[in-house]
Amino acid sequence: MKEIGGYIELDRAHGKEYHQGAAALNSGRHCLEYLIKAKDIKKIYIPYFLCASVKDQCEKLDCEYEYYHIDKSMRPLFDMALSGGEYLYIVNYYGQTSDKQIEEYKQKYGNIIIDNAQAFFQMAVDGVDTIYTCRKFFGVPDGGYLYTDTELNEKIEQDTSFTQINYILGRFEKDASSFYGEYQNHEHEFARRKMRGMSKLTQNLLRGIDYDFAKKARTRNFEYCHKMLGKINELDLVVPDGAFMYPLLIRDGKDLKKKLIENKIYVPTLWGEVFDVSGKGSVEWNLAENIVPLPVDQRYDIGEIEYVCNIILE
Repeated sequence: MKEIGGYIELDRAHGKEYHQGAAALNSGRHCLEYLIKAKDIKKIYIPYFLCASVKDQCEKLDCEYEYYHIDKSMRPLFDMALSGGEYLYIVNYYGQTSDKQIEEYKQKYGNIIIDNAQAFFQMAVDGVDTIYTCRKFFGVPDGGYLYTDTELNEKIEQDTSFTQINYILGRFEKDASSFYGEYQNHEHEFARRKMRGMSKLTQNLLRGIDYDFAKKARTRNFEYCHKMLGKINELDLVVPDGAFMYPLLIRDGKDLKKKLIENKIYVPTLWGEVFDVSGKGSVEWNLAENIVPLPVDQRYDIGEIEYVCNIILE
């Protein structure tokens, strides 16, 4: 029987998730697992400039994979014809790939998978398998969305995440450094989780988000960063709706990262796994080493973005 009475739990949010028409799973990597199983994918071509989770999922599922290069604009350098069971995995880096480009890729290659982990607010193009992750944009412990026209004939249990949220709650009331170790432990544990449906807790949190506010704030902050830093940025960027981060590519960006962290401006080196698979001096090596991903998310207003930009310019 359903419990009635007792102490009050977390209130239920009555808003709507942003990706209501998608399959809701517990992570982006498990969205890929869903696709591999549902479409019986035999081989995936993946970019060198990518986190290891995609490679790991392929190995876990005995799906063959092969790397390909990207150009300085972070677009695929791929000229092979795909056969049945083969797919091209395309990453929408920092939301810089337009719907028109995705449609062109679909027409050119046929079987493609779009990774929108860095483009949460960009809706999927019709007929294109598209993956999203929630943790890069919002304070949730897990969650991923998948748009596909193929249903997996397999029962998927719903995940739980109440034991995985303490580091998020802790940072809300204290600071990031106090819970960084716990965050790292969560990341290690997260990689070992099985494919499940998105947890009730995560879905509830996602239904309570003001998406319009988050999207506008991220767009505004990215635009301001580009106004301040565009002249020194080696990347030719467009301003995406609801940006992920602002990718500042400069010579010796790795040294700037250290300086910013010393000033408690925490910037990551995204996809450091590139250093293990792509040669030094390659486009991918340079991007991983010298892109400084600046936070532009909904936590910050123009004053804080200006502060970060001024430190960089100084």
